[in-house]
Amino acid sequence: MTTPRHEIIYEIAYEITGRPGAEAVVLSAGLGGLASFWAPQRAALEEHFQVVAFDQRGTGRNAGPLPDAYAIADMADDVARVLDAAGIARAHVLGHALGGLVGLELACRHPARLGRLVAVNAWAKAEPHTERCFDIRLGILEAQGPAAYVAAQPLFLHTAPYMADHADKLDAEIARGAAGFQGEHNLRRRIAALRAFDARADLPGIAAPTLVAASRDDLLVPWTASRRLAEALPDARLWLAEHGGHAFTVEQPEPFNRVLLDFLLAG
Repeated sequence: MTTPRHEIIYEIAYEITGRPGAEAVVLSAGLGGLASFWAPQRAALEEHFQVVAFDQRGTGRNAGPLPDAYAIADMADDVARVLDAAGIARAHVLGHALGGLVGLELACRHPARLGRLVAVNAWAKAEPHTERCFDIRLGILEAQGPAAYVAAQPLFLHTAPYMADHADKLDAEIARGAAGFQGEHNLRRRIAALRAFDARADLPGIAAPTLVAASRDDLLVPWTASRRLAEALPDARLWLAEHGGHAFTVEQPEPFNRVLLDFLLAG
């Protein structure tokens, strides 16, 4: 294990932890963009891999205005630039929702840079149900502002029992989310990017071994979207959690972590 190494390139700050010289795993967060989402997986990964973590452009440590045309392709190019700066030729990618889309796009744009892909609650094209959820979330943002948007976010991420049992933790997360809100401009650009994403025609050409993971009780992304994604990829397997919602990697990390390590270490 090593002390985190911090660098800044192309306005993207990142850190590398874990085992020096080992294979690398890039953490690709969802709409929130923060690498801290993967905290329940970090220790397990760091025992075996170099772990490359960064907040996505426009969020967290890499805050700043995004261009109007910012797309998932730009996010995939950002991953390639971070790998370049870190001197890593090839890495596995662990991506959640939007972060999974980034992994799929990296497989299309920079296939030589990708080892194995883990796509959690991802999709080839957003489902009408998911579109409806984003309409509702944007409606909250428009009518009530960022504080209400952030306060509503756990409803789309977590299960009711988890929220009831972790009320104080969620209150603290909401407070941090409101204080570090990425800004309405950036949020709208990032939502537009994931809504515009359509990889259906590209999936048959993606050669990377892929673990597609989802939860059957995800409110935001139907697990059937993950099933369709896995069926369309040439070398993919589907793993389903019974419970845990959109953030099942947070609510019930142990079963997922076991499957995650088995998959990554098989390469």
